[in-house]
Amino acid sequence: MTYAVVIERTDNGYSGYVPDLPGCVAAGDSVEETERLLGEAVVFHIECLRENGDPVPEPQTSVSRIDLPAARRG
Repeated sequence: MTYAVVIERTDNGYSGYVPDLPGCVAAGDSVEETERLLGEAVVFHIECLRENGDPVPEPQTSVSRIDLPAARRG
C-alpha cells in the first residue's frame, strides 16, 4: 500500500500527517527525518488498528502539484 503524506514546515522544523490515517502524525528537524518517522508511524498505526480489530483504511488520497505561470506568481 502507498499512503500520501503531507509535510509542512513549522517554526521548529517539520510536521507531517497521513490524510487517510487520522491521528497518524510525526515531526522532525528535516523533511527526510519527518518522512522516516511518518513511515514508522504508519506501520505502528496499522498494527494498532489490526490489534484492535479495526479496519485499515485503503489509501484514497492523491497528491499533485500545480505550477503557476511566472507572471501570476508575484
